[in-house]
Amino acid sequence: MDAILLLVSLVVILAGAALFTNGIEWFGRTLGLAEGAVGSVLAAVGTALPETMIPVVAILFAGGAASDEVGVGAILGAPFMLATLAMFVTGLAVVVAGRRRPNGDVMVVDSAVLGADMRTFAISYGLAIGAAIVLPSDPAWPKILVAVVLVAIYGWYVKRHFEADPSIDLDDLGPLRFNRLDRGRPSDPDAPPRLRIVSFQVLFALGLIVAGAVAFVDAVEHVSVSLGVSEVLLALVIAPIATELPEKFNSIIWVRQGKDTLAMGNITGAMVFQSAIPVSVALLWAPATWVAAPGSLLAFGSAGIAFLSSAAIFLPMARNGRLRGRGLLLGGLFYLGYLATVAVGIGLG
Repeated sequence: MDAILLLVSLVVILAGAALFTNGIEWFGRTLGLAEGAVGSVLAAVGTALPETMIPVVAILFAGGAASDEVGVGAILGAPFMLATLAMFVTGLAVVVAGRRRPNGDVMVVDSAVLGADMRTFAISYGLAIGAAIVLPSDPAWPKILVAVVLVAIYGWYVKRHFEADPSIDLDDLGPLRFNRLDRGRPSDPDAPPRLRIVSFQVLFALGLIVAGAVAFVDAVEHVSVSLGVSEVLLALVIAPIATELPEKFNSIIWVRQGKDTLAMGNITGAMVFQSAIPVSVALLWAPATWVAAPGSLLAFGSAGIAFLSSAAIFLPMARNGRLRGRGLLLGGLFYLGYLATVAVGIGLG
């Protein structure tokens, strides 16, 4: 039964991702937004909902020290998975599709957009991890100040993307999937869909993604219990894979369509979001838990892996202006390295 639920939830997430990528492009086109705003802000925030809800619910609504620790672990797990496994899966999709792409595995991306994303991530996540290492648990006001700065950084980041010149061409978009459901649509077949039906498709797709991710996590938990997998391994490694599925699927879809800036912006934008907004929740409502102490070094060590993987992938792009699919595969090596560290840590524990 659990295997069937896993399969069904994957199909639901895939269907939601296909509808979402189609709808969010039309949403950006209708509002006249730049490609960076669509990929790095709208798509990134939308598909980050499943993994964002876990720490928010754990910290704000569950209560207790154990729930706070689960929330902090989930916050740290998201940027780590995006910087390693999500990069690897996207790179693999590029390499596989390279034979049919005119540039092979060289990705046609806006290096300025991606570079700005990664610089913002490095600054915001650096501040967040620095607060855990340097700032004391009491008094709490220094961490509250860091949270305010992080929210301000993300606000500036969103503003900059939304002020960029629009770059989504109508000819690049496939027909809106839900357009036929709009009885008030224009009679002209070449007319763009109305904003209300575009918004409905995006929200419906997000609902599918969230529902599929929740069902997937639940099925994975049942499978892990039946197989005797450690709960620590589940919390640090297995569950985050499930909640990051939307970003991976969206990026694969955009890679197949040759829309590399959207594919990568979906991941890098989610990294910026995860390094600022969920971290601010922890700093404001669980400051005593956001501490790099001996008992939490394994979890906070994932942040170091995220920085190293990001540097290995994007510093070459900053030097030569090119991003290759095979370069993204490095994320898989960093993921395996951390997985081995977690296994050793559990064994020693």
